[in-house]
Parts: sequence; structure tokens; C-alpha cells
Amino acid sequence: MPEGDTVWQCARRLHSALADKVLTRSDLRVPKYATADLTGRHVLDVTPRGKHLLTRIEGGLTLHSHLRMDGSWKVYAENQRWTGGPTHQIRAILANVDRAAVGYRLPVLELLRTTDEHKAVGHLGPDLLGPDWNPETALANLLQDPARPLGEALLDQRNLAGIGNVYKSELCFLLGATPWLPVGALPADRAAQLPALAKKLLEVNRDRPVRSTTGRRGQDLFVYGRAPRPCLRCHTSIRVADQGDGSRERPTYWCPTCQTGPAPSPHRRAPSATRPRTSRRTTN
Repeated sequence: MPEGDTVWQCARRLHSALADKVLTRSDLRVPKYATADLTGRHVLDVTPRGKHLLTRIEGGLTLHSHLRMDGSWKVYAENQRWTGGPTHQIRAILANVDRAAVGYRLPVLELLRTTDEHKAVGHLGPDLLGPDWNPETALANLLQDPARPLGEALLDQRNLAGIGNVYKSELCFLLGATPWLPVGALPADRAAQLPALAKKLLEVNRDRPVRSTTGRRGQDLFVYGRAPRPCLRCHTSIRVADQGDGSRERPTYWCPTCQTGPAPSPHRRAPSATRPRTSRRTTN
């Protein structure tokens, strides 16, 4: 799933292609908005909010989209072949005389009044890459339910916006805690470090084509996607099991030596989780 840094990159590409230009084509291929026509309107900006994208359009309109697991926005030059997937997977087209932005497999696509954006993103906590970032609020949100497993709390976008399954596993490793440790049991010094560490990871990766949390070339991540290979620190085999986030089970990775706290038993290996698509990202 695209996380906050990837969505930030996507917003930057879309903004560069569409902002301050007049739409010469608009096609929203979802039944509710099939007759909506944005042709002739200026695109004002494209703004990321956590994992959400807000494309603001002249006339007080916002096109809200969310990529979830498989969605993507691709930008193409005039006369360039579209290669993001078969035609039936296209959910949105926004084009001007120079560029076409094509949304594939978008599970969330809605046209809102800009004044109603809060209906789509108002529930989100502070955005790790946004102007509303507030580390004190983020930490207070995380600690509201001290019995909740740390991994689940990090994935809850109501606490802080932008962390997905990769950063969840990597943050827990860097904090030395398993994702199943109750968030209230995280030592106070490490809890205090958590917001700044999360922000640093997303900030340093938002301009990179390949996500890295280790700083090591060719060894981009500490634990995510590395089971059963050895830990980069202690050489213990990395483990993987499913962990819920309140909505679905997700493959979760940890080192049983470097990270303290409870773990599932028996260790349930997540299907096809050994080498998932993790850090390499498209640039169009």
C-alpha cells in the first residue's frame, strides 16, 4: 500500500502536471460522477493529506482520491502511450494540452465541494508530511488507548496520518519493541522519540525513488519483507505474522532478539509475505 511519502510524491507529480492549467478533458468513470464535466476549469493545486489526494479545481470543487492497495495515478505526455493497466481499470482522466493524469484502479474517487473536504479527511490525525504536523498531539492520540498494540495504533490514521505497513514494522524495529507491545508499555523515553522518528523516516524518503530506513545501499529495510533472512543487526531470523489494524490483517515483520514485547504464538506466516513489493516506487 502506498504510504505517506509515496502519496506525497504522487501529489507533487500531479501538481506539476495539472496545476494552473485548464482542463481540456475530464472523465470520471464511476457511476455517481459519470456525467460530471470539469472541462474548461483550472486546476488550482494537488495536495496530499496523509494517504489521501485532494485535487482542487476552479469553482470550489475537490476531487478526492485514495490509492489503498492497488490504485495509482500516472502522468503522460501528449501522444505518450498509457501503460498503467488495461482500459477497463481507468477510473479518472484529467488532461490539459500538455499532460494527461490517469487514475487506475482507484477504490476511492469522489467529487466534493472544497468546503466539504473535512468530510473526507477531517478524521485524520496530524499529517507527518503536512503543515498541520503536531508531535505532541500525535503522541497523545497514540496513548489514548494504552492497551492497544503499538502496530495497530501506528496504522490508525486517526492518530497520525501517513504510516502504512512498511513504516509500522520499521518504526517498531527502530524503537526496539514488537508491534504487539501495548502502546502504553512503551518506555517513556522511546515513546517521546516516536513522533520525531516517524516524521524523519517519511521526510528523508519523500524525494527518493527507493525507500530506505537503514541508510545501507542494497539493504533498504531492516525487517519488512525480509523473513526469514537474518536481522541486519543481530543475525537472528526475521519473523513474520499477521496483525490486524482494525480493518484487515496485514503481514508484520519483527526481530525476536532486537525487539522486546509480546509476539503471536504460534508464528503465523503471512501468505506471499517473504518478498512483497516494498520500497521501489514508480516515478511517473
